[in-house]
Amino acid sequence: MALEMLTSGASGRVSALISLSAWRSVMNLILAILFVIVVPFRKRREKSVSLVSKEEKVVSSGGSGGGAVVRLPAAIVRRVVMEQDVASRRMMAIKRVKEDKDDNCLRDYSIFGTKRGVTLFTQSWSSASRNVRGVVLLLHGLNEHSGRYSDFAKQLNEIGIKVYGMDWIGHGGSDGLHAYVPSLDDAVVDMKAFLDVILSENPGLPCFCFAHSTGAAIVLKAALDPKVEAQISGIVLTSPAVGVNPSHPIFNVIAPVASLLFPRYQCHAANKSGTVVCRDPEALKAKYSDPLVYTGAIRVRTGCEILRISAYLQDNLTKLRVPFLVLHGSADAVTDPKGSQKLYEEASSVDKAIKLYDGLLHDILFEPERQTVFHDITDWLIQRIGGD
Repeated sequence: MALEMLTSGASGRVSALISLSAWRSVMNLILAILFVIVVPFRKRREKSVSLVSKEEKVVSSGGSGGGAVVRLPAAIVRRVVMEQDVASRRMMAIKRVKEDKDDNCLRDYSIFGTKRGVTLFTQSWSSASRNVRGVVLLLHGLNEHSGRYSDFAKQLNEIGIKVYGMDWIGHGGSDGLHAYVPSLDDAVVDMKAFLDVILSENPGLPCFCFAHSTGAAIVLKAALDPKVEAQISGIVLTSPAVGVNPSHPIFNVIAPVASLLFPRYQCHAANKSGTVVCRDPEALKAKYSDPLVYTGAIRVRTGCEILRISAYLQDNLTKLRVPFLVLHGSADAVTDPKGSQKLYEEASSVDKAIKLYDGLLHDILFEPERQTVFHDITDWLIQRIGGD
C-alpha cells in the first residue's frame, strides 16, 4: 500500500513490467534468440554444404565432352544418402537374425508398415522346445535397437515367453535418419499398432511389455490409453525416462524453439560429459562398436521430444492403472531414479513394485549384476503367467 502512495498512476504498468513472471518470459525469449545466433551452426552448415557438393550427382549429356550438367538439389542428395543408410542398417539387422544359429531359439524378423507410410524392422524370439505361455513386446532405449536384447529375450524364452522386438523410428533397421525422432507420439502410435499384430498372432495368451529408458516412456504413455490398458497384463520398465535432467536447465527453455528451427542439428552441448551407462567394459565395447547403435550427439528434436514426453508423464502418473515392475540403478546419471520412485508412489495401479539396485548405472541389463536383474524380471513374470 505504501508503494502505491509513493508512485504515479503508471505504477501498475511498471509493476507488471518488472514482475518476476514478465522478466522470465523476456529472458526466455532473449536466450532463445541468443542460442540461434551464437550456436556454431554456420561452420557446420558450410561443412555439410561442402560434403553435399562432393556427393552431388553430375550428369553430362555429352559423355566426357562439354554437354549440359545437371546437379541434383542438396535435399534430394541428403534423402538418397539417408535411404542408403537405412537400407544398410536394415540389411545388417536382417543378417544378424539369419546368422543366429541357436538351436534352442527360433528367431525371425518381419518388416512392419505403418499407416504413415513408414517401414519398421521387427523381430521375434521363441523357444524351440517349450510351449508359449505368454508374449512380451520389447522396446529398446534411445540410440540402440531391439537386437541388443537378444540374450534377455532368449532367457524369457526359457520360461515359455515369446518375445517381439520393434526398432522404433530412426533406430536399428527402421526408417528414418539415424537417431532422429520427429515425434515420440508417432512411436507410441506405432507401438500400439504392432501390439495389435502381436495379439492377433497370439490369441488368448497374456501379453506384457518390456521397455528400457525412452522406450519405457513410450510404453508408459501408450499404457495410459484405456484400450492398451485392457490389452496387456503388465509392463516391466528399466531406467524409465520419467525423470530426465538435461545437462543444463537452459535446454528446457531453448529446446522447443531450437527443435523448430533446426530439428536435425546434433547438439554436442546437450550431451552430459563423461556419462557412463554401465560398468562392464566388454558390454560398453560391444555397444559402442555396434554400427546399429548411434554414437553421435543427440539431435535437437529428439532431445526436445524426450523432455516433452517426460514432462507429460510427470503430470499423468496417477492415471496409470496397469500392473508394473520398475527397476532402476541408484547411480544412473542418464535418467533420474527419483522419477521411478515418483512413478511407483503416484501410479494408481494396485499391482505395482519397484526395485532400486545400489550402485548400478543406466543400462542395468548390461551391468555385471545383470543376472540378478534377469532373475527379478522373470520371477515377476512367472507369478503372472503361472507355472514354474
